[in-house]
Amino acid sequence: MRVSELVACTGVPLATVKYYLREGLLMPGEATSATQARYGEEHVRRLGLVKALAGAGLPIPRIRKVLQLIDHPDGSLFEVLGQAIGQLPPYLDIPADPGDYPRARAVLEKLGQIYDPRYVAVAQLERALEALEDAGIPMTEERLDAYGRHIRGIAEVDIGLMPTGSAEDAVRCAVLGTAIYEPVIAAMRRLAHQDIAQNFFQKTDEQDAS
Repeated sequence: MRVSELVACTGVPLATVKYYLREGLLMPGEATSATQARYGEEHVRRLGLVKALAGAGLPIPRIRKVLQLIDHPDGSLFEVLGQAIGQLPPYLDIPADPGDYPRARAVLEKLGQIYDPRYVAVAQLERALEALEDAGIPMTEERLDAYGRHIRGIAEVDIGLMPTGSAEDAVRCAVLGTAIYEPVIAAMRRLAHQDIAQNFFQKTDEQDAS
């Protein structure tokens, strides 16, 4: 297909397609003349992925890193997925030798989960737990037990549904699934708060009235 057809097929504006080509996010088409090139389904698929990553809020350098992991996976699929998920916000600079994250380590040990300080989510958890302490509402045993149990259930579903046929499919699913579904989880939690609170306060009002 010509670039005009690629634009029509993907809904990505021509100027954006050209920008992605210049940035190396989209592979060049097959040259048919000095000013023309032919594009195929791989370009449609790549543009769809870049569009989705950009829509999820990833800046160009982070998108480029995800694409590099897809095109040139370095290490096992487990390691590649960890590096890909590390491109999602909140962004933290993790040193080569990150040291220890005592809060995160204690939580993960309590939950019986892997503690690997090289994984960026460990530093993210440490920062979040520290923020809770600073706010005067540290993580309690009761909340940790409930959160750990239910979040693990969500994670088991996510991993169970993840395609493993290729690095591209797995990384695409992991990164987009995490970036796009986390707002869904947050919204559903808030709506559950609303529903439970309404029932709680309605019951309290009825008791006060009786």
